[in-house]
Amino acid sequence: MKLLITGGCGFIGSHFIRHVPVHDSVVNVDALTYAGSLANVAGLPGEFVHADIADARTMEDLMAKHSFDAVINFAAESHVDRSIDSPRHFIHTNVLGTSVLLDCARRHGVKRFVQISTDEVYGSLGPEGRFTETSPLNPSSPYSASKAGADMLALAYHKTYGMETLVARCSNNYGSRQFPEKLIPRMILHALRNQPLPVYGDGRHVRDWIHVEDHCRALLAVLREGKAGEIYNIGGDAERENLAIVKMILARLGKPESLIRHVADRPGHDRRYAIDATKIRETLGWKPIHNLENGIAETVDWYLAHQDWWSAA
Repeated sequence: MKLLITGGCGFIGSHFIRHVPVHDSVVNVDALTYAGSLANVAGLPGEFVHADIADARTMEDLMAKHSFDAVINFAAESHVDRSIDSPRHFIHTNVLGTSVLLDCARRHGVKRFVQISTDEVYGSLGPEGRFTETSPLNPSSPYSASKAGADMLALAYHKTYGMETLVARCSNNYGSRQFPEKLIPRMILHALRNQPLPVYGDGRHVRDWIHVEDHCRALLAVLREGKAGEIYNIGGDAERENLAIVKMILARLGKPESLIRHVADRPGHDRRYAIDATKIRETLGWKPIHNLENGIAETVDWYLAHQDWWSAA
């Protein structure tokens, strides 16, 4: 297969490229904004194109040049706090950019289009239950609203034009090469510097965590075997309170819990996410293989061993 991977210099996109079989070819499009880095794909095969996915002329020329079998759209602005401060940047990339990609892919006969989404489009859960693919969308932030809009566009292109579009909604990822604005790398780096670890509110917001490599294995299954027009929830079956994650990191580093500082909660902070991944497990035979505690330990150790990577981030 010839794959157009957008956002391939970011955290999840660069890991996905590492999982692409050697007999497939990759063109990686990335705008190289603050969270994307060529260092993440150094030494990996494939062609790199420095471009914004919302640049219709460039995307049109790119798809005219290559006969892509599939587009996997990782490109996104993804940090909730930044979306609260500047929503229009999220609309530009996440909504307009997805629209441009879908339109170009349709005109150039791209067979498959996988839209990478998030469980945040579902909003907040109470203490019980899990999100299924049929849960109503109820986004709480400009970020999650922009991702919900992109999802709806992708699904509409299947219904309207018959395109083989698919949507994959995943829970919180962790692993190596994640930009330090996210919870786990941020807490690791603060602890390494003996700086206070800022935790929103009471720290008891619950997230379902999944190792990025498990996510990438799931996405390959969706790409190759998923049913067009369908949504696939991807979760690690590892719900933990944010405070528990922070304490795991401190324990691995041998740092005191007195470094934790509770700060004012952010606006619209969803209380709990939990993913029901029954559909992808039963229909595509995927399941996560990483244990959360071991995965967190390995992630902490990676940041310890790669100061050259994060000191430049």
